[in-house]
Amino acid sequence: MAEVTIVNEKTIKIAVQLEDALTMIRDAQTHITEYAFDIVTMVEKMPQFNYTYFCFYAYDSASLFERMLNTDPKQYTSFSLDAPDSFFYALYGGMTGLYEEARLYL
Repeated sequence: MAEVTIVNEKTIKIAVQLEDALTMIRDAQTHITEYAFDIVTMVEKMPQFNYTYFCFYAYDSASLFERMLNTDPKQYTSFSLDAPDSFFYALYGGMTGLYEEARLYL
């Protein structure tokens, strides 16, 4: 489960693991109409960031990420994300599997 540490009123640290990517994939699959934009954006943009440097907020595609966190990082002015490469690669693979169906809802 994602670990969110509030450092101070402006800063949080987020740590995620492979299991959190699987949670995001399951949520995306269950609510594909709601997260279609996030799914399509991740598949199309993650390769440009070598997968592991992808920023969910670069393309306003953080809804699914925030759902997994159960918090809104935008309430803080700064946050860091500690995630193993497996998190990003699993997420990309899962979203790629949902890509064609998600495109139908855009």
